[in-house]
Formats: sequence, structure tokens, C-alpha cells
Amino acid sequence: MWLLQKSSRKQSSRMQINIKGVKDGILTLPGNQYRLVLESSSINFELKSEAEQDAILDIYQSFLNSLTSPLQIVVRVRELDMDKYLEDFKQARANEKEEIYQVAAANYAEFVQSLVTTNKILSRHFYIVLPYDNRDHNNFEFIQEQLALDADIVSKGFGRLGIQTRQLSSLEVLDLFYSFY
Repeated sequence: MWLLQKSSRKQSSRMQINIKGVKDGILTLPGNQYRLVLESSSINFELKSEAEQDAILDIYQSFLNSLTSPLQIVVRVRELDMDKYLEDFKQARANEKEEIYQVAAANYAEFVQSLVTTNKILSRHFYIVLPYDNRDHNNFEFIQEQLALDADIVSKGFGRLGIQTRQLSSLEVLDLFYSFY
């Protein structure tokens, strides 16, 4: 049970999740380990035809077999707070001059409200984490270059699947960890 007890020591979040820092979008961890995080778009696999699904699976298998370094895929699912969205929408509707648009906006707001009461609205974000364990080099530019090469290979591989990627900035990486923590 001691594992589940809250620590009596006060530490910063950064110390608890063991981050040394973030520079140029690259996460620095203890032990000379580095991580680059890519955010990716998604594809709706279920809406593809059977032939398209087979092609996607073949391309993905080929992509995974061609990788020379490991990667981690993280899926972040969060429930959206629709109250603020609906409130903003109601304010915009109140400012609308045309009656037909006011009626359409009222119908839309009612539809969204009924949808929210019966279903959870979720957002999904996909991240690819590329590691680099540095044992020989202390040159950050070299590490950055190696991670950029890996990111380029991964981006091109996902691009063949129709998935776009982009590297997170330093602030976005920190925000991502903050939202997890």
C-alpha cells in the first residue's frame, strides 16, 4: 500500500516526471537521453474500402520493418468541455442580425446540446516519440541532427499512409507533459 500513498515531500512537477529540460523541441531526460515528439494527423481506417485498408496495412508493415530505431506512438484521448463552445455559440447567435441565421443557429445549438447530453465528445491527438540515447556525443547539434534524420524518415513513412506530421515546439512539449501530469 505504500506505493499508493502520496509523498510528503514537495517537489516540482518537473522533478517528479524526471525532465532535465527542453531545447528546440527536444526533450532532455536524465542519463543523456533525448526525445523528439511529432504530432500526427489521422486517417479513418473504417471508412476506407477493403482494398484501401489492405494497401494501408501493407504500407504500414513495410514502414515498420524499415525503421532502424524504435519509436513510441501515444494516443491522447480527452473529453471535450462543450459548455464553453455552446456559450460562445449562443453569444454569436445573439449578435446575428438575420432571423433565418438566428433560427438555424438555435437549431444547431439545440442539436449539439442533445448530442452532448447523450454522448461524450472526445478529442484524439496522436504523437510519435522518437528516442535518442546518447552515450558517445555531448554535442547537442549532433543529437539534434540525428533526431531530425529520424523524424524525416518517420514523417515520410507516415506521409505514404496519408498522415501528416509536425514536430512540437519546446512550449508544446512542455504543455503536453503538463496535460498528462
